[in-house]
Amino acid sequence: MLHFHLGKDLFIQQAREPPGLLCLLEVTEGNRVSLYGNASLTGTETTFERDEIIVSKTDVTGKLIYGNRLFFKMAELSEKECIGQQHNIVRHPEMPRTVFDLLWETIKSGKEIFAYVNNRSKTGNNYWVYAHVTPSFDRDGTITGYHSNRRKPERKIVDERIIPLYRDLLKTEQAAASPKQALRDGRKVIQDILSDSRMGFNQLMFSLGGG
Repeated sequence: MLHFHLGKDLFIQQAREPPGLLCLLEVTEGNRVSLYGNASLTGTETTFERDEIIVSKTDVTGKLIYGNRLFFKMAELSEKECIGQQHNIVRHPEMPRTVFDLLWETIKSGKEIFAYVNNRSKTGNNYWVYAHVTPSFDRDGTITGYHSNRRKPERKIVDERIIPLYRDLLKTEQAAASPKQALRDGRKVIQDILSDSRMGFNQLMFSLGGG
């Protein structure tokens, strides 16, 4: 039983039966994945300062066109290794696909999104971020790419609220018969939480305390 705490008094409970969750992560057969760089995870978490911001930009297909120094430092990748590659070069295998499905749906529609994301470096370390992702527009209002700022999240929020939620989403995805069904089931988990809380996804993120 997952107790997802949204505030001082409000808890939302989601029950799930356990079935058994941007280095390039590629979905292969079923929900199996292959990782760019070191295929193993070190179990070592790295972090950055509260006043630092990780910045990256992509084109409309998600290929990196810019990263600041902190982006490359945390990813343990050079600019040459990143530019032109898909942004999921730093994706961690324990991140639910559902979160990225929601993220892409939101920004492709021209809206911004806030989300907690666990990233993976080239050597297999991980680092948590509180991401704000927005579309970029030209003068005609056409989306030309995407911009992301990531701040250091509150550790308590990650440990007590986000990790349990993402673990539940992963179990739901892994229990599905196909990748498409995994996303449908994962989105239902999120939608049930949002419906019960009477919040949108960004409101839910704000209710947790932000980054």
